[in-house]
Amino acid sequence: MVASPPSKTLHSTVEVDLGSRTYPIYIGEGILREGDLLRKHVTSKRALVITNDRVGPLYLDETVAVLREGGVQVETVVLPDGEEYKSMEVLMKIMEAALTHRMDRTCTFVALGGGVIGDMVGFAAAIYQRGVKFVQVPTTLMAMVDSAVGGKTAVNHPLGKNMIGAFYQPQAVIADMATLRTLPDRELASGIAEVVKYGLIRDAAFFEWQEARVGALRARDAETLSEAVRRSCENKAAVVAADEREAGLRATLNLGHTFGHAIETGLGYGALLHGEAVAIGTHMAAVMSAKLGWIDAALAARAVALLRAAALPVELPRGGGMTPAKFEAAMALDKKVSEGELRLVLLRGPLGGCVFTGEYDAAAMRETIAEFCARQ
Repeated sequence: MVASPPSKTLHSTVEVDLGSRTYPIYIGEGILREGDLLRKHVTSKRALVITNDRVGPLYLDETVAVLREGGVQVETVVLPDGEEYKSMEVLMKIMEAALTHRMDRTCTFVALGGGVIGDMVGFAAAIYQRGVKFVQVPTTLMAMVDSAVGGKTAVNHPLGKNMIGAFYQPQAVIADMATLRTLPDRELASGIAEVVKYGLIRDAAFFEWQEARVGALRARDAETLSEAVRRSCENKAAVVAADEREAGLRATLNLGHTFGHAIETGLGYGALLHGEAVAIGTHMAAVMSAKLGWIDAALAARAVALLRAAALPVELPRGGGMTPAKFEAAMALDKKVSEGELRLVLLRGPLGGCVFTGEYDAAAMRETIAEFCARQ
């Protein structure tokens, strides 16, 4: 599954196997600056590079330069940074730029940034002239291990996170590990929340690896970070290949997300980073799973201990004002509701086991929510 094709800069490649829409995830140090991989997947004469006002000053010029070296005519869009700007209103700025510069259906959009940029650019590419090519260039750990991989694209609505979007796969994902050097510590920890998820739901050995190396992850040890990204991408690629449109198996990747999305909606987008909300949601899912008797208390404790060791919050923020009513209202609009039934991803069995189900004791869910709200 993983290979290292010849390159000036050594990199590993994880393939997302989707038949005619199969694409590579490249993971390596300095591969954005080198430019060969980006130019390989921007085969059009024109490209629109979209970034935000935090990432742009760091990496926009070199991204534009390597494309122009390949003879590509490049235009740019710089959006405001933050989850609160992941909206239809801001998405229209991408549409406006593409139309102003007369981008046609042969152009390529390039998403340069974290998960918000990747989600928005992917959705923009899906709907602009009914679909144009795009390339993901993630610059955060969260985007590298999760949001840039798998083709889920969306914007938020005030009533619910990621409720407006499409499944739309990129041409390639180019994860330059060098960009993580400029990532704030809080953003790094946010990404680790998604790394922890893969271990809990399907890869016990990877979870144990994280327990032994969480200090090295936080210290940004290059080899450890690269290994975490590679193994996370291998896990996600396998799930996406088996269930691209989330009919069942892929939903397990949402461990902690139903609670987490409710927290983000209830507190207001931007109050917490996505991974921080997911970490709290993962704690809630582990507690609920233990209440149901589906895992033992020791496993729930290990999950919470690893999240804490990664410098992630595991409780609702004090004074946040989250109530059981807010949770229930937000969760009722979750995309995993089917015919009025809320399905959750919960841990079950030994480490690495989980279920996606609507068959659980709702009293355990309400009790879990009430306990977490009471501790604010």
